[in-house]
Amino acid sequence: MRQFTQGFYGYVFAMLVCLAIVGVFLLITPQSRTEHIPKVDYSITLSNLRRDAPYEVRAPEPVPAGWTPNSSEVDKNAHVTWRLGFATAKKSHAMLAQSDEPAAQFADRIANSDKVVGSRQINGLTWQERYREDKKQRTLVSLQPGVTLVVTGLASWDELSQLAASLKAQPKTAVTPAPTEAAPSPIPS
Repeated sequence: MRQFTQGFYGYVFAMLVCLAIVGVFLLITPQSRTEHIPKVDYSITLSNLRRDAPYEVRAPEPVPAGWTPNSSEVDKNAHVTWRLGFATAKKSHAMLAQSDEPAAQFADRIANSDKVVGSRQINGLTWQERYREDKKQRTLVSLQPGVTLVVTGLASWDELSQLAASLKAQPKTAVTPAPTEAAPSPIPS
């Protein structure tokens, strides 16, 4: 017995026992086969944008069925830009971006292309179609007074159109002034 637990053969035997234990553990441990898509709540961001943005903010109302909002980012450096990302019902990616940045500059940068390949009417708005072949990126661009709307991603034209059709103008929220402290009344002498 002592000879079996020492030397090279003992080492090989110990390794095989360890691998067998790990293998059994992996076989009996349940494995999740579903993809986890993070979900973000962008309601506070939207509320703040309705108050702070110099343009009328658009947001999906309602979010298309089966879609999951998975990112929301606001940039307030030189311009107010909001990017809202989604995992679509078909497990693709779509993003709504809007900004008061100069229209051509913003649209070209977000679309990764300045080439208009067509147009379509969605809810009374004209949307430019742009397509970047090497990235398989489809983009819809709507130039509105004071704001440029971009719906882009790897999603199909139909999915991007569905997102564009869900956009509703969000009424501006009034800024309520902070209450001021009343000056202390003089003490009678």
